[in-house]
Amino acid sequence: MTSKINRRTVLATLGLGAAGVIGTGDAQAATDLSAIKHRRFIRVAIANEVPYGYTNADGKATGIGPEVAKHVLKSIGIPRIRWVVTTFGSLIPGLQARRFDLVAAEQNILPARCQLVNFSVPNSSYGEGLLVKSGNPKNIHSYEDFKKNSNLKMAIVKGADELQFAHAVGIPDRQLVIIDANADALSTVVTGRADAYAATGLTVARFTTRSHAVEAAKPFTNPIVNGKSVRSYGGFSFRKSDPELLAAFDKSLTAFKKTEAWAKILMGVGLSEGDVAAARAKTTAELCAGK
Repeated sequence: MTSKINRRTVLATLGLGAAGVIGTGDAQAATDLSAIKHRRFIRVAIANEVPYGYTNADGKATGIGPEVAKHVLKSIGIPRIRWVVTTFGSLIPGLQARRFDLVAAEQNILPARCQLVNFSVPNSSYGEGLLVKSGNPKNIHSYEDFKKNSNLKMAIVKGADELQFAHAVGIPDRQLVIIDANADALSTVVTGRADAYAATGLTVARFTTRSHAVEAAKPFTNPIVNGKSVRSYGGFSFRKSDPELLAAFDKSLTAFKKTEAWAKILMGVGLSEGDVAAARAKTTAELCAGK
């Protein structure tokens, strides 16, 4: 998501290093709720993507996932969190490899992912977008435009949902530029390596505040997958071997979602009242079933 070495790169390295230090002892230990409480801390992964889960200038984890996770974990008796920063594509493999105990990156709850991990109740909902050069010189307004023009290139973060959307629309792999991290998106578009970067609408909007060289494609039409306009539903992911932790987390999160404090976290990063209502309306079972 090649980028300059900056504070976040250092933090990411430290985060992964911390997981490695924890590794040999904790990776073999049970990670059910009682074991984590006994250990007195929990390891939570983020992918350094604004506004879903990232480290700020002070090195503190923030964003939708982290802010909600802090409240929920404290309420179930786990106030100490060790944050692990990794790439988006490493979130599920790292969780399965026990490098951390849960993921707070607002991953979209998809049937394929539900086969690999367990998801909490939905915690957010959001639409899609495309980041293009200022002036939108290629006149790009939808995924369909890439299908119509085989010369266009679309950048997508490795492991992101947008790859599935692109395939569903019928965009061939030769038109896709896979990047490692969200941080690589701006340079990929500005240098012309790709004509657009596909990401959630919030992610795209954040990039437009960082550089006058890019803008969000407007108007924009969400991709149509299985006959429906795409809407993502973010949640927290857990290992399938940790049902007790998930059950306690879900109980607290379900209660928190009924409060204005929860809605304030989501709307504070730009989500709308409609997005908040959507996140409250869907169930994990429905999303895992592809409904």
